[in-house]
Amino acid sequence: MGGVFRHVLTDADRGHWVESGCIDEETLSLGTGLSWRVKKKTLQGGLQAGIDLVEVDNGVFSFTIVPTRGMGIWKGVYRDIPLGWDSPVRDLVHPAHVEANDRGGLGWLKGFNEWIVRCGMESNGAPTNDVVIDNNGNEATVFLPLHGKVANIPARHVEIRVDLAPPHRITVVGVVDEAMMFGPALRLTSHISTEPGGNSLTISDRVTNLNNRPAEMQMLYHCNYGPPLLEAGSTLVAPVRSVSPRDATAQKGVATYGRFGAPEPGFVEQVYFYELAAKRGSGQTVVLLKNAKGDLGSSLHCSLNQLPCFTLWKNTAATEDGYVTGLEPATNYPNPKPFERKQGRVVRLDAGETRRMDLTVAVHDGRKKVRNVERSIKQIQKNAKARVSKTPIRRISGADQ
Repeated sequence: MGGVFRHVLTDADRGHWVESGCIDEETLSLGTGLSWRVKKKTLQGGLQAGIDLVEVDNGVFSFTIVPTRGMGIWKGVYRDIPLGWDSPVRDLVHPAHVEANDRGGLGWLKGFNEWIVRCGMESNGAPTNDVVIDNNGNEATVFLPLHGKVANIPARHVEIRVDLAPPHRITVVGVVDEAMMFGPALRLTSHISTEPGGNSLTISDRVTNLNNRPAEMQMLYHCNYGPPLLEAGSTLVAPVRSVSPRDATAQKGVATYGRFGAPEPGFVEQVYFYELAAKRGSGQTVVLLKNAKGDLGSSLHCSLNQLPCFTLWKNTAATEDGYVTGLEPATNYPNPKPFERKQGRVVRLDAGETRRMDLTVAVHDGRKKVRNVERSIKQIQKNAKARVSKTPIRRISGADQ
C-alpha cells in the first residue's frame, strides 16, 4: 500500500473550512497497532472563540497545532509527561484580540502561552524603529513590535496528510501569508509531522518571497518549557563555541547560565546568546534540556546552515508569573532588526526565493535515553573549545562591554 491520504481542513481560495472531524485507525487503518488520530475542532468562549485546533496523537506522543495562530504548537504530552508551560495567559487568544503595539510594542505577549511559537517573518526581535522605502520611493520610519506578526496570522490553507506506506508519517500542512501592498509579501509553508509511536515531531518550514523584488526575512523558534522538565537543578546541555550575556542583568548570572533555579518571585529575565558547534560536514547540532535527576529530557535538532543562532531565555520567576525557559534556534539573535542587519544576520530573499528551515523536537524518558543524547552533544563539543564571556560580546548583543 502506497500513496498519501489527504484531507483539506481550510482552503481560503475555495472558501472551504471544516469545523470539526477526526481521522484515526478506525477510519483509516494503517495496521500500526497504535491508537493514533488527528482531530480538528474549533474553540468557543472568551478570547479563544473561533480558534481552530488540530490535535495530533501518534499513539504515545500528542501535540496541538493552532492554525489560527500561525501554525504554532500549543501544548504536548509524551507518555503522560506534559510539554509546555503555564503562562499567565491561561487560554489561547484569537489574533483579533492581540494589538501588537500595546505597551510600547509588547502586545505580542498578550497571546503568549504556546509550547512552540514562531517569531517572524519580517522581523523577530525586540521592539524597534526601522527605516524602509515607502510607496513613493522615499525613506520612511516604521515601528517593528516584539517578535513580529506570524504568530498572530491565521493559516489560509490547512491539510492533513498520512503516508499509506510505512512508517506512515502523519503531517499537518499549513500556509500562512504575511503580506501587504507596498510592503513585504512572505509565505510560510509549514509541514509539522510525526511517526506513529515516535518520540519526536519535526517542523519543516519554507518561507518564500512572493514579491517581484528582494525582501528581508527573520525567523526564530521560541520553544518554551516549564515543569516537569524545568525545575531547580535542571540543566541545558549544548555544544558551545561561545556563550555571552545579552546585557548587564544576564551578566549577573553568567556563572550559572546553563543551570536553573526554583521559582523565584521578582526574578528578572536573563538572556544568553550562544554560538553552537556542529557535526563536521553536516552542520547538524543538538541541545538538550534535562531535569535535575537526569531521567527526563527534551532535545532540539537543527542545522546551523539553516538556523545559525541560538538564544537561551531564562525566566524562572514565580509560578503565577510564568516559570519558564525558552530554547530559541533562529536565523539571527532577537536584537533590534537594524542591529542584526548591520551584523549581516538578516536573511535576504530575492524575488521568488525560498528559505528552508527544519527543526526536530524530541522527548527522552529514562536516564539511558537522556545520557545517549548527552554523549552525542559531547562528541560534537570535541570539534570546538567552549568560551564563556562574562560580558556582552558587541558583535552579538550590541550592548556596552
